[in-house]
Amino acid sequence: MPERRLLLALSLIVGVASGLAAVLLKLAIHWIRIGLTGWIPADSPWRFLYFVLPGAGMLIAFLIVRYVIRDDIGHGVTRVLRAVSKNDSRIKPHNCWSSVVTSAVTIGFGGSVGAEAPIVYTGAAIGSNLGRALGLSWRGTTILLGCGAAGAVAGMFNAPLAGVLFTLEILLFNISMTAILPLLTATVSATVVSYACLGRVPFLGVEGLEAAFSLSGLPFYVILGLFCAAVSLYFTRVTLSLEDGLARLRNPFLRWGLCAAGLGLVIFLLPELYGEGYESLHDLLSSNASVGSPLLGRLASPWMLPVYFLAVMLLKVLAMTLTNAGGGVGGTFGPTLVVGGIAGFVVASSLNLIRPDLVPPGCFVLVGMAGLMAGVMQAPMTAIFLIAEISGGYSLLIPLIITSAISYGVVRIFEKYSIYTKRIAQSGELLTHDSDQAVLTLLRTSSLVETDFTPVEIDAPLGSLVESVSASHRNVFPVVDSKNRFQGYLTLEDIRHDMFKTDLYDKRHVFNYMHSAEEYVYPDESMDSVMGKFEKTGAWNLPVVEEDTRKYLGFVSKSKIFSAYRDSLRDFSQD
Repeated sequence: MPERRLLLALSLIVGVASGLAAVLLKLAIHWIRIGLTGWIPADSPWRFLYFVLPGAGMLIAFLIVRYVIRDDIGHGVTRVLRAVSKNDSRIKPHNCWSSVVTSAVTIGFGGSVGAEAPIVYTGAAIGSNLGRALGLSWRGTTILLGCGAAGAVAGMFNAPLAGVLFTLEILLFNISMTAILPLLTATVSATVVSYACLGRVPFLGVEGLEAAFSLSGLPFYVILGLFCAAVSLYFTRVTLSLEDGLARLRNPFLRWGLCAAGLGLVIFLLPELYGEGYESLHDLLSSNASVGSPLLGRLASPWMLPVYFLAVMLLKVLAMTLTNAGGGVGGTFGPTLVVGGIAGFVVASSLNLIRPDLVPPGCFVLVGMAGLMAGVMQAPMTAIFLIAEISGGYSLLIPLIITSAISYGVVRIFEKYSIYTKRIAQSGELLTHDSDQAVLTLLRTSSLVETDFTPVEIDAPLGSLVESVSASHRNVFPVVDSKNRFQGYLTLEDIRHDMFKTDLYDKRHVFNYMHSAEEYVYPDESMDSVMGKFEKTGAWNLPVVEEDTRKYLGFVSKSKIFSAYRDSLRDFSQD
């Protein structure tokens, strides 16, 4: 069977499998949480468990990762991006189950993270391993990996179109339109599995959206878009800064202890930070929002409610980062939706305090979710259609588009990359929609090293050099010392006038003719960096050496890169 037809059949299998994985994770989180806290009344003295349980879940997940899995499985979406751009779309087999187990424990015990990124990693692993097992090409394996990720999103939210857009927009796969059919097959099959197992209840269904939206409210959605842009910048920069700061704690058990204590404290003070936070979104959408803190609930000021939820919104970023840094497994997708929903509520409730019934809070909660997704993930299309699908709020398309576009546009002025891609982009490993840049990212410097050059020692006499020239078919000769460390190079043109003067064979040496290299190339260096060195020096060949020892490994040439680029572009772009 041709690979294109085979992909259709396999995408159905991957969609069903990723849909089942999403259902399993949702049920596991639900039942763990019910078993641990479902019996605790609101004012019970057992509330102190909210201080202890999140840290316990982080510890269990940390021990499983450290002693059973023995691999880093955090930051699921980022790791999928890295697998595509730097690892030939290969994901380890254990990722088909490890993210589900550890994230279920983390979130079920109250970790303040989302389940979406781990299930995306799981779905991508299912597709990747199936493609590799059947010997598919890189392109076929990548498409199946994308089908798994798309199916996972569709299964989590019952949103097939958003699953496709997530893969095309956030995971940055530069694949042709022929891949759309497998992606649609995967997302529809995953959604059907989710419907069959959990029913067709919308993820965040809201009644009366048609009556709530009016054109007169559009200026206020512009305000919401600007607010979401500001919150998005806060979300991205604070998260990455906190992660860098906590990573400096080298002792993992000390880091867990500090993070567990900090997380338990903020959850005890602000109960809305417990778990994913979707319950708070349901309360906001149903106008049942109230101050959940027992310490602040007695304050009667009408401004207390928006101020309180502003604090929840800001500290959700801290709680999420503490959960991940302390050993928990979860993602930023869910917290992005929660923070966005709260941002919409803060804006709406503040406006309504200025003038009663000025805007509908439920609409602003939904549109705020899209605005923050567009800013943090820099994926406005995914944001618009995900919120429309999970809420049944297609009547909100106009405000969804306005708010998402403003948030995305403003954030792009200050942040070129999303929270998922910023670290990868800084290392030059990001696969983008730019075909030229994407192909360069996929090329490996180590695979383009030419080793058929004849090395000559730096103190060798001219006579010995002439013998090396006669035995070589290249006109460039690397110069090395006795330990094979690169010292320079010479060309046939450098010795042309002396190579037939036998009286100079013992008088002149290699070091009399050699040149120093203007730049070195390292075997693990990104191709984008290598091309920058070629452009800077104007050379056609550059030496490849080990970074620490400067041991000579070979040369990389422009002609070899151009040839590999053409071959890779043809494979990359074929239908």
